[in-house]
Amino acid sequence: MEPPPGLPKLWDGMAAYLRGLDAAIGVRPKAVLVISGHWEAERPTVNTAIQPPLLFDYYGFPEHTYRLTYPAPGSPVLAARVRAVLSSAGIASAEEAHRGLDHGVFVPFKLIYPNADVPMVQLSLNRTLDAATHLEIGRALAPLREEGVLIVGSGMSYHNLQDMFSGEPRGMQAAEEFDRWLDEAATEPDPSARDRKLSTWFQAPGARASHPRPEHLIPLMVAAGAARDDVGRRTYNERLMGKPISGFQFG
Repeated sequence: MEPPPGLPKLWDGMAAYLRGLDAAIGVRPKAVLVISGHWEAERPTVNTAIQPPLLFDYYGFPEHTYRLTYPAPGSPVLAARVRAVLSSAGIASAEEAHRGLDHGVFVPFKLIYPNADVPMVQLSLNRTLDAATHLEIGRALAPLREEGVLIVGSGMSYHNLQDMFSGEPRGMQAAEEFDRWLDEAATEPDPSARDRKLSTWFQAPGARASHPRPEHLIPLMVAAGAARDDVGRRTYNERLMGKPISGFQFG
């Protein structure tokens, strides 16, 4: 959608990054498992729909944004496999057949795979939003990567909507400090050290000012856990309304 009058086209850089991911990854996955910051449940819950609908989980946007389509198929086979690998790691899970893919899935993937031709399965966050718990979930999911599954943590490296559009110096400094810390933590070459840093993200400079509630940060923990020994690298970085935003890739 177009930005409000007087504001720059905020999302053009992010859109270009998302459109380039297919080529950057280099291999078309057999399916995608997405952990979005917009679905929390008592235990990790996987969408099992054969043809998942869309969940328009936002309010007050232009009317056309509620008519978007993304007819990607689901994959009950992958959903069952997700539950199996979680169970093998001693992690209880659940399944959901009716919930639609939320905008943390269909908005980016309309740009990444615009033809909606890759099966899409969504996995919820654990409602605790505990980083160590989600690193563990990621480690349990790691075997799926060897089976051709792309694991994506869909969130945002900075998510304080109250301060997002403020130029207040303390907020800007906190965002800068946390972005620097997150880059160092996510790209730490020692996987054990990376996990230690990420599991205590809330102790980082600017952490709580950047994430008053961490649901948009925690998907990164699942991706980092699934990386195992693969070193992370920052593949996206720009400023939105002055706040630094980053994206990371493992493998």
